[in-house]
Amino acid sequence: MRVYSEPRNTLVVDLHAIQSERQSYIRMKRALDIVLALIMIVLTSPLFLITALLIKLSTRGPVIYTQIRLGQFGHKFLIYKFRTMYTSADFDHEQFEIEKAKGTFIKSPKDPRITPIGRYLRNTSIDELPQLFNVLLGDMSIVGPRPSEEFFFLNNQRFKDIRLMVKPGMTGLWQVKNRSNHCTIFDMIDYDIEYIQNMNLWNDIKIILMTIPAVLQGEGAV
Repeated sequence: MRVYSEPRNTLVVDLHAIQSERQSYIRMKRALDIVLALIMIVLTSPLFLITALLIKLSTRGPVIYTQIRLGQFGHKFLIYKFRTMYTSADFDHEQFEIEKAKGTFIKSPKDPRITPIGRYLRNTSIDELPQLFNVLLGDMSIVGPRPSEEFFFLNNQRFKDIRLMVKPGMTGLWQVKNRSNHCTIFDMIDYDIEYIQNMNLWNDIKIILMTIPAVLQGEGAV
């Protein structure tokens, strides 16, 4: 596993150039987001109901877990997920995320904060299905950089403007290329910047197609 002291991709991309040159792409991307989100919500509606019932019957607490994330241009929004942790784990989760943002991120398969049903939901990425509504609301895209909390940028401030020039996505390069238990934050940043530098509709479609086998392999998202 390669570990970097800082991200390799340091090219600063001009936001205004991207917006002016890719207006048609941005419109097509939004149309694709709406169509795919609506189709997926309809197709997975039985799964939504079953998952909600299992969460409600297995542990106390809400079915949907919300968190504030940074969207395009630093816009703050509530991200939706099926709850996978015990409700008493909220404080520990925040501290864990802060430590994760400092460098190396190691996923623990026996994390005691995660409920039994939550572990399965994470391994299959079912916990992220409610983000389809974030896509419909326009806060997220199907494909994009991983949606991050504000403290993610505590030690990565110079990459903040690059990461936030596009909408965060439900899936992206990092999710399909490196769904491993041990990676660095800098690996994640590298993949996100690589996506932003090369974003186009064909790359989005390829990432969507690559996401399907990645999820079916059950290697899990974070």
